[in-house]
Amino acid sequence: MDKKELQVAALENGTVIDHIPAEKVFTVVSLLGLQDMKTPITIGANLESKKLGRKGIIKVADRFFTDEEISRLSVVADSVKLNIIRNYEVVEKKTVSIPDELRGIVKCGNPKCITNNEPGMDTLFHVVDKEKGILRCHYCEKTQRIEKVKLV
Repeated sequence: MDKKELQVAALENGTVIDHIPAEKVFTVVSLLGLQDMKTPITIGANLESKKLGRKGIIKVADRFFTDEEISRLSVVADSVKLNIIRNYEVVEKKTVSIPDELRGIVKCGNPKCITNNEPGMDTLFHVVDKEKGILRCHYCEKTQRIEKVKLV
């Protein structure tokens, strides 16, 4: 890519979250708690993308995310790519993929589920079909499609 085409400034150290569906940028900000961070954050929304048409990108200075934090992203945007930057160079690339379990990330759709009626009880879902995005609640065994779930 020609340097004059860069739409967002370079990052010395930190994480670039790229290929976010344009409509999910601020959901990603919320999921990762970026609004509470004190380091510089650059958010680009509705940028041109050959793959997605429109995409979002988030650059977070001096912050590297855990696998657990990254797995939260798979619920809202499974096309996301992470670039780990050190000294202005990409040292690692990660692709977000849905984990085998989702704990405390999504709500159970069953109003009678214990997780909806017991304060402080974390939800726990087993991913029973990654291809189709099928989740099963650990407690009530209700299955849900990942694109239909509500975030906790």
